[in-house]
Amino acid sequence: MDNKKEMTYMNSVHRYGKIWGFAILGILFLFPITLSLVFSVIPDWSALAKGALAVAPMYWAVGIIEVITYVPMLGAGGAYLSFVTGNISNLKLPCAIDAMEKANVKSNSEEGEIISTISIAISSIVTTVIILVGVILIVPLTPLLESPTLQPAFAQMLPALFGGLGVVFISKNVKLAIAPIILMLALFISIPALNSGTVGIMVPVGVVFTIIVARIMYKKGII
Repeated sequence: MDNKKEMTYMNSVHRYGKIWGFAILGILFLFPITLSLVFSVIPDWSALAKGALAVAPMYWAVGIIEVITYVPMLGAGGAYLSFVTGNISNLKLPCAIDAMEKANVKSNSEEGEIISTISIAISSIVTTVIILVGVILIVPLTPLLESPTLQPAFAQMLPALFGGLGVVFISKNVKLAIAPIILMLALFISIPALNSGTVGIMVPVGVVFTIIVARIMYKKGII
């Protein structure tokens, strides 16, 4: 891909990425606005402000950290798609990393940018199809899915996903992997409030910590 084609491609990525990003933002606000109009109710602005003040700073911080963390790993196209479709840490990021790993390309290369975008797009389509099929079949399959025999398997789906990815990447640099593993184990064991619902926060924290440790180890000639 020559420079002119690359610039044209990247310009289109940013253009459509911004369009869909603002479109999703509008859709998110459309639901509460519609409810207000249909039922002729107005939010209690003071209560809303108090609630937002309590939680918004955390989400702002996480949002900034996620952009800094995920964009270099996913590329521009992959990042736009991921932030629009969601479920980045549990699904989109593992899919993109695995696809680039299989294609033997780097995320900061032209090939990596394209592979990441394609893998996340396919992941989004597959997820949507599976959700559609699940909605259609949820009633007839409920007795089977709630079977005590299958419950242990459902509880291990995410550990199996991240465990498989972890073996691949940890084996590449065991020295570098030790520090973040110890940190995450210490945090999750010592702070019971941390659970699967905090993955979106802890992944960026782990990435930043690993980068700092990697820098220190590199300076000391350990890696």
